[in-house]
Amino acid sequence: MKCYSVYVSIVLFLFVSINIQGAPKKEIPPSATPGPETRVFTDSADRQVELPGKITRIVPSGALAQMFLLAIAPDRICAVSSAYGPDEAEFVPAYFAELPVVGQFYGAANLNPEEIARIGPDVVIDIGEPKDTIVRDMDDIAASIGIPTIHITATLRTTPQAFRTLGQLLDREAQGEALARFCEKTLSAAEGIVNQAGNNKKSVLYCLGKAGLNVLAKGTFHTEVLDWMADNRAVVDNPASRGSGNETNLEQILLWDPEVILFGPGSVYASVAQDPTWKQLGAIQNRAYYEVPLGPYNWMGGPPSINRYLGMLWLGTILYPEYATYDLYTETAEYYRLFYSYALSRERFNRLTVHSLSGGPGPR
Repeated sequence: MKCYSVYVSIVLFLFVSINIQGAPKKEIPPSATPGPETRVFTDSADRQVELPGKITRIVPSGALAQMFLLAIAPDRICAVSSAYGPDEAEFVPAYFAELPVVGQFYGAANLNPEEIARIGPDVVIDIGEPKDTIVRDMDDIAASIGIPTIHITATLRTTPQAFRTLGQLLDREAQGEALARFCEKTLSAAEGIVNQAGNNKKSVLYCLGKAGLNVLAKGTFHTEVLDWMADNRAVVDNPASRGSGNETNLEQILLWDPEVILFGPGSVYASVAQDPTWKQLGAIQNRAYYEVPLGPYNWMGGPPSINRYLGMLWLGTILYPEYATYDLYTETAEYYRLFYSYALSRERFNRLTVHSLSGGPGPR
């Protein structure tokens, strides 16, 4: 019986061996290609978001984010919130004109989630001051397009840190640090001017609109720089949060009677010296009125983002020349080089500021 068992075992072994060797070999499928390396990023809203290890395609959530990304990683922007006009296109990469326009989440609230999903960026980045609903907003965008969405807080004071965060996130540490240091230097210069001015800040009014009868009222996001560096005379009951400001009238402007008037681009700067009511103002009589420089963005805001650092330098120069120890052209040229990769000549600077430095023509 024992011999029989051994015999059977041998036969079974040979049978199995023959079948294994004779059977056609199955192709072993190659290992699945590893997915892109990912990482978890904690954004400024304290949301933990899984992102690709290397981010190469970004959609900004709006104009403010677009300005930051233009400065630190223009080559990674694959869509824009709004198209650049002919006067703006000079200062941005030529290929921006070919990028799809996807709108923005805040402000105009015309974001096109379907188009963003079609483009398929690695991430949507929102940059600026957070709304109370920021967590829900970011989660809603991400859910609607199926793409990670993050928020990076950037206020006037925290913009340097925002650039450092972006530098780390996008592997652009050197550029992020250079941008941060420029902002810190500018903040320090403006703070020095404000401290020296003390209680003797110039009274100022910022007028805009086709008739110049809209004002940026004190206490809004849009007047943060103006309120800090000057005595903003536009005090109203319900300051508007929109960039077009609050409507007013000439009678009220005469009552405010500021020492200096800033006119928004495209407003009535060129005609006030001939207007019988406007020229009653001391600022017009004393030629203490200026047009806010524009190119590619309004230096005082519109939107109120990193362009306000140029606004600080400009305000310091026109309001407190005795305290502004820097050369405005030198600082502006450095800004354009760092933030736009644009070589700003003295001649181009002069054209940008043609109505912005020496005061308007006297009344006639």
